[in-house]
Amino acid sequence: VQLQAFGGGLVQAGGSLRLSCAASLSIFYMDAMGWYRQAPGKQRELVATITRGGTTNYADSVKGRFTISRDNTKNPVYLQMNSLKPEDSAVYYCNARINLMNYWGKGTGVTVSS
Repeated sequence: VQLQAFGGGLVQAGGSLRLSCAASLSIFYMDAMGWYRQAPGKQRELVATITRGGTTNYADSVKGRFTISRDNTKNPVYLQMNSLKPEDSAVYYCNARINLMNYWGKGTGVTVSS
């Protein structure tokens, strides 16, 4: 599975960004898709996931601010990020899980200025 994330950039605190993930396979062939992020000097952490059945899961730090969604186009997974904070700055990675195997795309950078 090939994944490509889009939509990162520089935004001021309180602003919004929308990330998109294009996949070479429909989400309906995957157990789940999601977004993870890694800030400099920190470990990669879960941001949000959505299962084939539509169940979503969010990190506590983004609940109420971020929304993960999907559709059936070439960019099947989105991450709408609102009320961004400087601590949201990181490289964001798209993830797909199929039969307990994890697939990663190249990340897209998000920088939130204070």
